[in-house]
Amino acid sequence: MRPLPILLASCVALAAWLGLHALPGMAADTPREPVVVELFTSQGCSSCPPADVLAAKLAKEPGFVVISRPVTYWDRLGWKDTLAREENTRLQRAYGARGFDGQGVYTPQVVLDGRAGAIGSQEANIRQIAARLPHKGQAAIALETLPDGTTIAGLGGTSAMPAELVLLEIDPLARVAIGSGENGGRKIAYANVVRGEKRLVPWNGGKASVRIASSERRGAEAGRRQLLLLRETDGGPILAARWL
Repeated sequence: MRPLPILLASCVALAAWLGLHALPGMAADTPREPVVVELFTSQGCSSCPPADVLAAKLAKEPGFVVISRPVTYWDRLGWKDTLAREENTRLQRAYGARGFDGQGVYTPQVVLDGRAGAIGSQEANIRQIAARLPHKGQAAIALETLPDGTTIAGLGGTSAMPAELVLLEIDPLARVAIGSGENGGRKIAYANVVRGEKRLVPWNGGKASVRIASSERRGAEAGRRQLLLLRETDGGPILAARWL
């Protein structure tokens, strides 16, 4: 993914939105924001396909934002994962160092909102954990598209720890014919696979805006989507998420 030109700028419309609207979760009757579910999976892991199927199911539900993050450490078993990224492996290790419930470095693992982990194929447990998570209510991302196609992402709220805004390029569906290894001979579909990610700006709370040029939205021509995550650094909790 090419470097993304960004510009910190003031945006009157977004500043007004962030100033006049209550942040998600601030009021008791405010609808809950979707839970971000990151699945750490591998084409070389024989226990992962049921989790991949579950991820595709959850991705269709409005209460979840699902991201598949194939990891690299099963490549040694004889099949190199065609979707794996070392960045995914590093993030999972950072989560593991946090010591939350269900933490560790294993597949299939899901991490929910960067706050809790679970075996990625255990649907009932995942739903129970999601229901118990605190609402993401202290930060928000607002989007506005300008006439020239530029997207302005406005940030507002508070953060107890240093955070960052990250742009993910997502392949909604990747089908892979696996040639060898534990899943050799199988064809597996992966939902919302991370193909690239870019740290846009650091954020420590307050109002800010980021300009994303229309030229950086070319992934849409290939059927890909883009997702903004506002998250604490070094594998910290996810504070907000918005599809572009």
